[in-house]
Amino acid sequence: KLNKLASYITINISSPNTEGLRNFHEEKLLSNLLSKLNGLKKNKKIKCPLVLKLSPDITGEEISNINELILKFKIDGIVLSNTSNQNRKNLSDIRKNETGGLSGLPLQKLSLKFIKNFYKLNKGKIPIIGVGGIDNGQSAFEKITAGASVVQLYTGMVYEGPRIVKKI
Repeated sequence: KLNKLASYITINISSPNTEGLRNFHEEKLLSNLLSKLNGLKKNKKIKCPLVLKLSPDITGEEISNINELILKFKIDGIVLSNTSNQNRKNLSDIRKNETGGLSGLPLQKLSLKFIKNFYKLNKGKIPIIGVGGIDNGQSAFEKITAGASVVQLYTGMVYEGPRIVKKI
């Protein structure tokens, strides 16, 4: 219903906070989901681009399978990446063992590596929205030089507010 108001619609299969959601990274489940979404777009004559938001915690084999499916189903782009369950051991805060994904600085290098790997694999055929630990111009530039077409902010906006955009 909102597709006529949106620049794009994100299909988020990556939240570690939603039980079972990351199962959609599995080839058979993702293929079924993308097939149904394409059918819905066709039947409803939806022109709004669809992008897929992925977890940075997936394996190299999963990246390859997902890349093939994205190309097969002509998904318009990917968001790399959502929060991560990795890097908790490197944190010093007493809340480091709480449930939920890590964002911001703990995600920065992991996200950058993920963007580089995905871009190398698909050779720029799929636009990438780079996300994860962008808090200054350097971190935004690194995402772009790694292969991101654009960047997206969240945690930086939470901690620094809208002025971060001017800073970047």
